[in-house]
Amino acid sequence: MDLQLNKKTALVTGATAGIGLEIARTLAVEGAEVIITGRARARLDRAVEDIRSSGGKHIRGVLADAATAEGAALIQKEASDVDILVNNLGIYESKPFAEITDADWLSYININVMSGVRLSRAYFPDMLKRNWGRIIFISSESALTIPPDMIHYATTKTAQLSISRGLANLTKGTKVTVNSVLPGPTHSEGIVDFLRSVSTEPEAPADKIVAEFFARHRSASLLQRMIDPGEIASLVAYLASPLSAATNGAVLRAEGGLVTTIS
Repeated sequence: MDLQLNKKTALVTGATAGIGLEIARTLAVEGAEVIITGRARARLDRAVEDIRSSGGKHIRGVLADAATAEGAALIQKEASDVDILVNNLGIYESKPFAEITDADWLSYININVMSGVRLSRAYFPDMLKRNWGRIIFISSESALTIPPDMIHYATTKTAQLSISRGLANLTKGTKVTVNSVLPGPTHSEGIVDFLRSVSTEPEAPADKIVAEFFARHRSASLLQRMIDPGEIASLVAYLASPLSAATNGAVLRAEGGLVTTIS
């Protein structure tokens, strides 16, 4: 299927690894001109070369921290015209609520929420003027099913849903759409370390740790396995495409088969 992404420019934040990298790769292979951001030059360059080796011809990196106002301004300067914005940057951890400090809360809000707010604020008005654009927030199933050991993370993911839906309300009658994707647990860099941090047997083999995680923490999961980042990327590529014109203001849960569309 041709997703009609040729000549579209896409910006993907937090794209040097994991879900972001696979989203950027899929968009680039589909013909979009892709810009990725990262804070470390070596990792950024590796990601660019990785995508090129997969057949992504039009890919470049911008060395900037999308979680800061200064970084967002630099990104906007280096990527002034963006058709597709994928707000993927985010961090997560398991931490008891009483131990989450003010600094933790502010850090999570700045990285997970404000990075998307600043870039959406920068590009959304021009999308409306051009009468075409896509903004996609990579939220999490934790936005709806709050893990008791990740309340700060879940709060930021729920905030993304509010921002996404609010922006979608501003697109009425246009060809601009704003949607959120809510992945479940996904294979990504550092995921095994995270699973070990919540495991009763941190030294157990990885497959046993994964099985315990789903049994204890995600028993309602229909998949009962980690999602491959490429599976998330395929959904995002569709949402970025002109083919998804009727999908707006949607919350798409990329786990368990639940898709709720509010158009």
